Amino acid sequence: MSDAEVTPLPMPPNGGGSGVRPRIKKLRLLGILLPLGALAVVSTVFGMMMAVASDLPSLTAAQQLRHARNSVLYDSQGKKLGILTSNENRILVPYQDIASSMRFAVIAIEDKRFFQNSGVDIRGIARAFVQDLVQKRSAQGGSTIAQQFVKNALQAQGNRTVFQKLREAALAYHLTRKWSKEDILTNYLNSIYFGNGSYGVESAARTYFGKDPNHDGCGLTSDRPCAKELQPWESALLAGIIASPSAYDPVAHPLAAKHRRDLVLANMLAQGRLTRAEYDNALQQPLWSGQLDPPRVRTLAPYFTTWVRQQLIDRFGPEKAFEGGLKIRTTLDLELQQAAENAVNRYVNSPGGPTASLVAIDNKTGEVRAMVGGRDYVEQPFNLATQGQRQPGSSFKPFILAQALKEGISVNSMWPSRKQDFIVPGTHGKEHFVVNNFEGTYAGLRSLGQGLTYSDNSVYSTVGIKVGTKKVARLARRMGIRTPVSHNLAMTLGGLKEGVSPLDMAHAYETLATRGKRVSGTLGANEAGPVGIREVRRIKGDKEIAKNKTKSTQVLDQQLAEQEVAVMQTVVSQGTAKRAAYGGFAAGKTGTTENYGDAWFIGFTDRWTIAVWVGYPNGNTSMEHDFGGAPVEGGTFPAEIWHDFVVGANAIVDERNAEELAKINAARAKKGLPPKGTTTSTTTTPAPVAPTQTAPAPQTTATTPAAPNQTPAPQQQTTTPPSGTGGGTGTGGGTAAPTTP
Repeated sequence: MSDAEVTPLPMPPNGGGSGVRPRIKKLRLLGILLPLGALAVVSTVFGMMMAVASDLPSLTAAQQLRHARNSVLYDSQGKKLGILTSNENRILVPYQDIASSMRFAVIAIEDKRFFQNSGVDIRGIARAFVQDLVQKRSAQGGSTIAQQFVKNALQAQGNRTVFQKLREAALAYHLTRKWSKEDILTNYLNSIYFGNGSYGVESAARTYFGKDPNHDGCGLTSDRPCAKELQPWESALLAGIIASPSAYDPVAHPLAAKHRRDLVLANMLAQGRLTRAEYDNALQQPLWSGQLDPPRVRTLAPYFTTWVRQQLIDRFGPEKAFEGGLKIRTTLDLELQQAAENAVNRYVNSPGGPTASLVAIDNKTGEVRAMVGGRDYVEQPFNLATQGQRQPGSSFKPFILAQALKEGISVNSMWPSRKQDFIVPGTHGKEHFVVNNFEGTYAGLRSLGQGLTYSDNSVYSTVGIKVGTKKVARLARRMGIRTPVSHNLAMTLGGLKEGVSPLDMAHAYETLATRGKRVSGTLGANEAGPVGIREVRRIKGDKEIAKNKTKSTQVLDQQLAEQEVAVMQTVVSQGTAKRAAYGGFAAGKTGTTENYGDAWFIGFTDRWTIAVWVGYPNGNTSMEHDFGGAPVEGGTFPAEIWHDFVVGANAIVDERNAEELAKINAARAKKGLPPKGTTTSTTTTPAPVAPTQTAPAPQTTATTPAAPNQTPAPQQQTTTPPSGTGGGTGTGGGTAAPTTP
């Protein structure tokens, strides 16, 4: 065959090359890229999981989750006051104190494969994804209990981005590797919200079932947590609430709550957690008792413990204070607290009537032994003892007397007792500060000491202005008043821009009781305030963390303080506070403000300094007819409450001392030693100090002295001061408002 006859081969498509070779190259490339892509995805996911896992230690440390337990408060005698809780009133309970039905109920409705999954339920996520696509909305959640726990701990309920969900899944996975399932479930149930203010399963059990007769008394003692007593139908109700506390609220939506409860019970039956008989019985049970017991401060002295709580937060931080397992020995004495409440309730317990606040401080240590902050903490949580800033009226006069004595003015110096008209400095005579005594009664002349005994406003306005209101204000601060003290003319009659609290008044008067020493401690309140915490230890191991050490500062000369104490004794023995006399040493001062809006008696014995305030908690309401039709003044209810508390408290302490002495003497008798003697509350009465006259007496015309039980007070003349000033205008101008003893 010739070359011309050769048949040409067919041309490949598109002009050349083999069709097999490119396909082989593509397959090879795909074979390389797929593993690399998979490796990249795995590496990315793994890297992301490792990165977000770095949050786990901080999450654990910040929340103190795994081994968290509530801190516990005790009184000075070692009696339990209650559990220290945050504003959420979360009460932590261990795994064994949560009913098994509660554990099974929450697993049945929230995470059926809780004990099998590794913190992330792929099947659950896939099922939720399919349902979301079918129904074109977020129809089902795929989060496990571990993921929900992480979400709540990170406070990320409002941040539902894809990255955040992946981050939670990674953390849940790592958490499951580090913690046991029991730890995760326990902390989850202790942290989630169950509606109606209830955080945690114990708080929820108390809220919804605490008033159920079947659970009467649960939660009052550590061996009867309410969560441990939950029945299957009760557990199912609580577990059903978790998904939507508002939609399944048994109070607002009982029908929806019942349907949800029954669904939980059905799931428990399907999972073998209930028998058919138990299931049928649970369905027949009522939804709940119908009576809420809302979360609240559950201690035996809520006003005192809320005051101490803030100090613990400031010192240790909220996590450690609430869930650090602290054993806090406070300064409160439960028996003295009961004596204080009894004394208050004996005189001001009428609904709609005035109420009272009382603070008792130990003179030697500055420790608060009793605190009444109001009539009912549940109804009125505002603490009148520590937060109530009321006008002191004439109970401010001892600060003026102290400054006068510092200036060398004698308690025997004579001063005018008549209507006074002072020109307010800086007003060029345009503003006057006019002072009138109560009902226009004057003595003509009175000594500085008598002016305090009978609460003569004329005398003390004159003296206060003479020694300088700025100096008086500074001294009041040094003695223990921690709120700002204005130094206008009205402050000489107790008219301050800001009021004072019973706690601070007791603390400042204690400086006189201790003969010039302001007493506080290393664990005292801010600004060297009174002490409420004696020591802090860890419950586990009983390791000491902090212990109070008493400290004192001499702010008044001892002899000066003794002179003032001698004068203040006459207020009780013959002056405006005769109702406070109980047969032992007592010194103090009464005070009543404008229109009988506030009434005070602050006094001290050899043991305690006690401040009593009586008034209406909301506003400056007049008590003109509340003392059996007569006005409430400092020498009425406040003095009587003070008297009854001292008598009751002395009886308690004397009995304790007698018992202790009997034990000591019994031990001494065994050793052949003679018995020791006894000491009672009336044997340490200081002798009055004879004052000396160191200042000339102003000359005025004498008139008939006022009756001892009718203390002078100024009368309002030309201008009306702001409400609540309790004596004079808040700026130092104008006319003094009426104040009574």
